[in-house]
Amino acid sequence: MTEKLLFTGKTHIAGGREGYARSSDGTLDIKLPQPHPAAENLFGAAWSACYIGAIELAASQRKIKLPAGPEVDAEITLNADGGSFFLRARFDVSLPGIERGVAEELIEAAHGICPYSKATHGNIGVETRLV
Repeated sequence: MTEKLLFTGKTHIAGGREGYARSSDGTLDIKLPQPHPAAENLFGAAWSACYIGAIELAASQRKIKLPAGPEVDAEITLNADGGSFFLRARFDVSLPGIERGVAEELIEAAHGICPYSKATHGNIGVETRLV
């Protein structure tokens, strides 16, 4: 298999009271004053965007027409246990106009396609619910 680079995201982050995150292409420019929960919010947004694309790809591979765009509400929680920190994730997925069984198949298949889901598999507790 030949690897093909599809995209490289480049960001610069500064901490402190005047903290910020900026992408080299200008699509991201956000203030990150300390203390902040922005990392979990940004991770949830990035993972969800990838996951939606994976749902759409799973549907197209199965020749399923999505009547409306998928929507995801992501919740990323930062947790502590005995001085060790870890994350958990929950995705509430909406696929309007798709039969429940088919929708559940698509959201499960998407975790096998999405690079974020693959990268976190076995490392983060993930709950996915069809709403």
